[in-house]
Amino acid sequence: MKKVKDKFCLLTNDVETTSIWHNSLRNETGKKVLEEGMPILLDLYQKYNIKSTFFFTGYIAKLYPEIVKMIVPYGHEVASHGMSHEKSDGFDEMSLEKQINHLKKSKALLEDISGLEVTSFRAPALRVNDRTIIALEKAGYQIDSSIASQRFDMFMSFGGLQKLNWLTAPRLPYQTSKKSLFKKGNSSITEVPLSASLLPYVGTTMRIFPFLTSIQRRLLSLESKMNGKPIVFDIHPNEFIDESNEERTINKRSSNLIASFLQDTLRSKLKIKNLGKNGVDLYEREIKYFISEHYRFSTVKDYCKLLNT
Repeated sequence: MKKVKDKFCLLTNDVETTSIWHNSLRNETGKKVLEEGMPILLDLYQKYNIKSTFFFTGYIAKLYPEIVKMIVPYGHEVASHGMSHEKSDGFDEMSLEKQINHLKKSKALLEDISGLEVTSFRAPALRVNDRTIIALEKAGYQIDSSIASQRFDMFMSFGGLQKLNWLTAPRLPYQTSKKSLFKKGNSSITEVPLSASLLPYVGTTMRIFPFLTSIQRRLLSLESKMNGKPIVFDIHPNEFIDESNEERTINKRSSNLIASFLQDTLRSKLKIKNLGKNGVDLYEREIKYFISEHYRFSTVKDYCKLLNT
C-alpha cells in the first residue's frame, strides 16, 4: 500500500433516523435531518470547498430518496451504513447470509437512487464480527471504515466485547485480513480507521468535551505529521437539529440494568449537549483548524485510490 505524502482530513457523516433527543429511531427525525440537518452540513462543506463521504442507512434512503440525491451535485461520496440502525440488526450479531443480504440491498438501493457506484461501508454503531469481512467481499465492497483504533469507550455502546479488538487494531489504513477487519492481511478490503486517542474523535465528543477535543485534534495532527495517518472524523447531520421543544422520553433499548444505564440513560444525557447551532459552530472550528494546518480534504474513496495507485 502506497504512503501518501500530503496530510489528509477525511470528514465523514453517518445519515440515519436516530433522534439524539429521544434516544430512538424516528421517521419524524429523519424528515428534520432531510430538511434541516443536511442543508446545514452541505452549506458548511460548500463554504470551504470540502468533499466528504456520507454513509446512508438503507432505511432513510428508502424513506427519503432525496436525502441521497441532494449530495450528488456537490461531488460527495455516497456510501453504505447498512440497511438498518435497529439494535437487532447489528453486524456483530447477524449471520453471514444476513450480512451479505443487508450489504447487497443497501448497495443496490443507494446506487439506484444516486446513479453512483457504492464501494465504501461503515457498520451502524461500528458493530462488526469476523464474518463481516467475508460479507463485504461477497457483496462487492472495497472499503470499510468501521474500526476505531485505540478507542476506549466501547462499553458505552452495543457490541462492546467485539469492540475490545479496537485496542490492538492498526492505526494507519491497511488491507485487512481475510479472517478479521481488526487485523492486517491480504483481503480485497481496505480499512480506513476512525481517529481516536482513547476518546473517539467524533461529533459527540466534540459537543460534550469541546476543550478536550481541541487538545485531541492537536495530538492527532502531530501524529499525522509524523506517520501520515489521515484524520478521520465522524459526525451526524442529526447533531445539527434541535428537538428540545418536544417532551423528552429516553427509550431503553437493553433489558440489562448496567448496560441500560451506560448505553441509554448516561449516554443519552451526555449526548444532548450542544445540539443544533452550537454544534455547527464547534464543527466549523474543527474545519478551520485543519485548513490552517494545510490539510487536504477528501472523500474516503478518493483517498483510497491514492493509497492503491
